[in-house]
Amino acid sequence: MSDQPAGLQVPPRQLLASILSGRFAPEAGAWWMAPLAILVVGLLFVFAYFLVADEFPFDVGRDVGHRIDVWLDWLKDNLSPVFQAIKNVIVWFLIALEDMMLWFTWPALIGAVALSSWLLVSFRMALFAAISLLLLATFGLWESTVETMALIIVTVTLSILIAVPMGIWASQSERLDAVLRPILDAMQTMPSFVYLVPAIAFFSLGDTPAVLATLIYAVPPAVRLTNLGIRQLPAETLEAADSFGMTRSQMLIKVKIPLAIPTIMAGINQTTLMALAMVVIASLVGAGGLGEDVNRGLGRIEPGNAFLAGLGIVFLAIIIDRLTQALTSRQQAALGDE
Repeated sequence: MSDQPAGLQVPPRQLLASILSGRFAPEAGAWWMAPLAILVVGLLFVFAYFLVADEFPFDVGRDVGHRIDVWLDWLKDNLSPVFQAIKNVIVWFLIALEDMMLWFTWPALIGAVALSSWLLVSFRMALFAAISLLLLATFGLWESTVETMALIIVTVTLSILIAVPMGIWASQSERLDAVLRPILDAMQTMPSFVYLVPAIAFFSLGDTPAVLATLIYAVPPAVRLTNLGIRQLPAETLEAADSFGMTRSQMLIKVKIPLAIPTIMAGINQTTLMALAMVVIASLVGAGGLGEDVNRGLGRIEPGNAFLAGLGIVFLAIIIDRLTQALTSRQQAALGDE
């Protein structure tokens, strides 16, 4: 009886020779031997290099960082009017929103949030919203709360304008979906501090780099869930719509998007919560609000004040989460009635 393993008809030495000579075929041996042999040859090459060079060339890629810096400087010098225009629009939007909410005064704004919570969720949620916002006003954090709400509203609005159309497009294009997937992975996994570096380089300190860094961090969930919601629609529903002779655009606008709205709303909900999670980090580049109060408390070794500001962020997150979940549930109920 042969000592060869099952599925291997040639000796490993002969198999390796056939791989290196380019004459390897799957029937010449076990299929997994090809990548294994390539890995072994690569490791032997690395070890041989170490024996010759004595050390690894760590400085090979050092110049790459300098080239990136030069490229960023070139963009800043040549596209400064574009960056200034973006900054002016974002700052104007933020200031107008903050002024409007402060003009309503804190009792009117708290009453509006409580009434919305009552109509959309429940009386207990309205009571929680009213008490939590009253506590923030009592603690002297009302203006910071308004700044944070304005920052979140601007960021989430921009996120929706970018993410929902991008998710719809990706659901209709396999090529775009394949391109976006690693980009979204990088946007979600890269440390959020990294986003602040180019934002500061192009827009200096202030609210604008905070909005853009938060935007990059918060967009992926809305893109993914919009894409997923349209792709996972029941095939029977799409076949029934197709039997009526709908075109591709009619199918998308009249059937797919309306049916996927609950999932899209879930993506917006996650985007909003991720934007709130960036509030403290965004304050490091000059953004105001509750995040600035948290950092100030930590810098002055005042954990009590930092805790109160952090509690305010938690209150806002709970209120926004419950309201968006209620909107999603109502949309699902409406689709069920239809």
